[in-house]
Amino acid sequence: MSALSALLARDYGSLAPRIEAGFAERPVTLRINTLKADADEVFSALQKRYSAVRVPWYAEALVLPEAEEQELSETALYREGKIYLQSLSSMLPPLVLEPKAGESVLDMTAAPGGKTCEIAALSGDKALITAYERDKIRFERLKFNLERQGVRRVTAICRDATQLEDFYRFDKILLDAPCSGSGTVTPSAPARIDGAYVERCVRLQEKLLKKALRLLKIGGTLVYSTCSVLKAENEELLRRVLPAEGARLIPVEGFAEVPRLPSAEGTLAVLPDALYEGFFVAKITK
Repeated sequence: MSALSALLARDYGSLAPRIEAGFAERPVTLRINTLKADADEVFSALQKRYSAVRVPWYAEALVLPEAEEQELSETALYREGKIYLQSLSSMLPPLVLEPKAGESVLDMTAAPGGKTCEIAALSGDKALITAYERDKIRFERLKFNLERQGVRRVTAICRDATQLEDFYRFDKILLDAPCSGSGTVTPSAPARIDGAYVERCVRLQEKLLKKALRLLKIGGTLVYSTCSVLKAENEELLRRVLPAEGARLIPVEGFAEVPRLPSAEGTLAVLPDALYEGFFVAKITK
């Protein structure tokens, strides 16, 4: 038994083999960028060539079972920033965040920028976004994607978000935390995850989460997400941190079509399968 298998068995018992069966290669999925293109027009164009299928919970999300990423990356739609290749699960956190025009929004670990761009699109590029990324190489990728996607109202900063001064306050915060990636395992990307690595991830996640809660306005919304299915990185961390920081969960509603794992009440834990990566999303306020 691998280290990851043991961790899954500890967390999910008899459900663990089903989770591992979902560690599969998935078809190409993408998000239509409504800042640059009409969603219906792009859908029609792609459907003719690739038999594109719309996702029930997000009209701008498409599944292209017959496409290859390399081929799509060479199309004018991609080069012009009218589409963005993105997993379905990773589209969930910005939707749960529900950014609105005029709101101040912090994306704490923003690169490569898919969720930052989605936040901008959902707000009609009218939210005031601050995007932090500490890694210089990843920061350059973030800036590239923001420009290609036509995002204008964003301040991108190459800095560790935990160093942001505590006197700042934001209406909404996305903390898509660095994690073990246990939900994104595939045959071509096998897991190298053990308990010690998960513990290191949890220490960083806790530091980021506590910082996010300090920066959140009273009554504001924080979305915490990971691409992990391990409880230590998700609900166990929230159960330990939120009460001590005077914060609480808001139930994540909708997304009935998304396959789910058992998780803390009000949170969304995505069961990996042929379409979805394993993922965790929680909505928090204080």
